[in-house]
Amino acid sequence: MSKQQITLSGAVRMLPRTWVALAVTALMAGCSVAPKAITADEVRERVKADTARMYVDQAPINAPISMEEAVARALKYNLDYRLKKMESALAQGLTDYASYDMLPQMVASAGYRSRNNDSGGVSMGILDGEISDRATTSDERSRTTRGIEFSWNVLDFGVSYYRARQQGDQFLIAEERRRKVVQNLLQDVRAAYWRALGAQRLNAQADDILQRASLALGRSREAETQKIIPPGLALAYQRALLDATTLLNQRRQDLEFAKRELAALMNVPPGLDFQVAEANEAALPAAPRDVTKLEDMALLQRPELREEDFRKRITAAEAHKQMLSLLPGLTLTYGRQRDSNAFLYNNSWSEGGASLAWNLMRLVSIPAMKDAQNHQAQTDEARRMALSMAILTQTRVSAERYRMALEDFRLADQAAQVDTRLAAFTKASVTAKLDSELEAIRTQARAVLGQYQRANAYANAHIAFGRLYNTVGLDPIADDFEGNDLAQLTGRVKAHLQASEKDAFALSSNLFGRAASVNVHLAGIQDPVQQVRMKALVSELLGRHQIATDAKDGVPLNLAYQSTEAYGLEKASWTLKVTDEAGQAQQARFATTIPANARTSVYESSLMAALNAHLGDIKSWLKVD
Repeated sequence: MSKQQITLSGAVRMLPRTWVALAVTALMAGCSVAPKAITADEVRERVKADTARMYVDQAPINAPISMEEAVARALKYNLDYRLKKMESALAQGLTDYASYDMLPQMVASAGYRSRNNDSGGVSMGILDGEISDRATTSDERSRTTRGIEFSWNVLDFGVSYYRARQQGDQFLIAEERRRKVVQNLLQDVRAAYWRALGAQRLNAQADDILQRASLALGRSREAETQKIIPPGLALAYQRALLDATTLLNQRRQDLEFAKRELAALMNVPPGLDFQVAEANEAALPAAPRDVTKLEDMALLQRPELREEDFRKRITAAEAHKQMLSLLPGLTLTYGRQRDSNAFLYNNSWSEGGASLAWNLMRLVSIPAMKDAQNHQAQTDEARRMALSMAILTQTRVSAERYRMALEDFRLADQAAQVDTRLAAFTKASVTAKLDSELEAIRTQARAVLGQYQRANAYANAHIAFGRLYNTVGLDPIADDFEGNDLAQLTGRVKAHLQASEKDAFALSSNLFGRAASVNVHLAGIQDPVQQVRMKALVSELLGRHQIATDAKDGVPLNLAYQSTEAYGLEKASWTLKVTDEAGQAQQARFATTIPANARTSVYESSLMAALNAHLGDIKSWLKVD
């Protein structure tokens, strides 16, 4: 056996048996680790705990939910928004943590050493090669040490500085993503609320008409079998009624699903029913006029582009970090040490130093590093350009969709009015004939379907408006709402929504423009009842052309009637006066001839003829497309 093997075996025999046993046990335990599957009980416990925490600390629903409260509940309780808040808080914490990396290192140490024999040895003279026979030692068998050392690397400080700046930009990126979630929440809640309200309003009518339609189908089939009505007429009626009820069911389902979507957005527990509060249909803003300004706003405010701005700064900081890593590293150290070794001349001492290290081989990588940095900058710029183009496209498409949605709602509103009037007319003219009664049921079903389609068109207009609002990148509410309770937040949301309805996008110098409205003044008509009738006719005519009547804030529209009688005829004229946006008085005149002492309807017809003749002028004065 060699001397090395004897020494090793002797060392092993000198180790305490307990230590050897512990080492062997640890080694065996490390080799015996096996995967452990999650049990069904653990999964059930996790589901139970998660379900309980999802709905904790939520204000109970004790009354119908308004639009404002729905938005407030989404902002406070929506889990997606909670996640973004947590991600933002995490990024903030990492930013604070990264700033401490710039501090110098201060390391405190303490230790204890012990051995079973003395350390030491003999020495040999360098000049004469004489070996001393007397063995000496300078260490005690057992001793303690302690100390504290301060060190600072200038290169590490520079790298940590840029790393902290990058982490700060990551926090700002997280904030922009949180902003995006808030913007999407307002858009989704707006859409779901108006759909759910439309379904709630029409459910009772739909249930009644579907029940009556089912009975009418049965009676029609029976009448067809008994030859009471011609088979062709019966089949045509059944087909028309089935088409109406099928469409009614589809529209009803589409709107009723919105209530479940609204519940999910507000994080309402499953199975908890609630009602949507009634609300007046707010006047939707007019379609945007200057889309170019909207595009400028979108490029300035969209969270995605602001995120790209922060990414550009992160890329620049990364380039600085890489350049710093090529420089020499200067390390400064200073410390205080203590050793209990009795053989030392000084048991306590202070020491300091400075060292400079430079990896010269890294200089070879400078050309490749600069190329990579240039490629990264070009990639960031290309990604930002592509995103900007997409946002410009979204803005124009959203503006056009909103314009089309307003037109769809106008047509749906007119169609619903016609269906309602037709149903009322058919109901009033029902006779004892079976086909007359069945036709009345069909027209009533069509009227309810028209109301559903109108509610859906109104909700779609709100969706298009919310999408345009979102496309521009405007924040629905300031970020300081975290400390508000539900009632306070509801009030703030209500104030914001009222402001947006009164003057959409006021921050953008009235980019959307107000919907045209007039305040009608009649002159030359003495009968007050006739004045009321004429104003109603004027309001109806102008309303069909997207001009509202507003007695408080509308632009004055003066309609003056004059007439002179001769030879049993009246030479009548209507003078229209409006002050346009530039403050210029605009005027038009319409002349006609009517019989003397004509009926009231003749004067009303002359007013409608005057308005129709100069409707283009009125639209031009009021800037109506």
